[in-house]
Amino acid sequence: MRTAAGVWRWRRNPLRRATDLFEAWLALVAAVLLVTAAPAVGWLCGSVTDDSLRQSVRIQRQQRHPVTATVLRPAEEPKPAAYDPEGVAAREKRRPVVAKWTAVDGSRHTGTVSTVLRTARAGDTFTLWTDRTGRIVSRPMDVATARVHAVLAGIAAALSAAGLVEGARRLVMWRLVRRRHARLDRAWAAAGPDWGRTGAGS
Repeated sequence: MRTAAGVWRWRRNPLRRATDLFEAWLALVAAVLLVTAAPAVGWLCGSVTDDSLRQSVRIQRQQRHPVTATVLRPAEEPKPAAYDPEGVAAREKRRPVVAKWTAVDGSRHTGTVSTVLRTARAGDTFTLWTDRTGRIVSRPMDVATARVHAVLAGIAAALSAAGLVEGARRLVMWRLVRRRHARLDRAWAAAGPDWGRTGAGS
């Protein structure tokens, strides 16, 4: 409202300069873009990201399968790195075990995997995600996680668009102010030699 009022105020003001009206219109256009274009860009980016992630979720659910693995024996803990701030917490949550499992295609596999079982004893079972041939893969993304990522992408796109609009407005204003100062310097240089003289220029 203040921007629109500025355009109206300078519309027929006898003291206005050409740059004053241009500045008011620039502020109005930037405000309209911030209110309309930035949310539209965010919504579009979020929708595209959501569609893409939903497609990825569908593909992952088709290619990744939960199988039941059976613990054969506990495995040796891997040696921690010299500096691993997250390693301790990760090792406390997951334990390496030697397990066997049967893939969707019927092939049998044995290997060292990590599990969240608190006590890994021979014969314990847990769920393992594999591809069709039995190769271990990560758990497929769920719809809720995909939606959160899409929302974050939309918000980031909207903020980026708003920042671009505001940055462009500030850049134009910076150049406008520099032009005003240059014009004032030229006018002052032209009037400077006669300034203060009695009857000069009159």
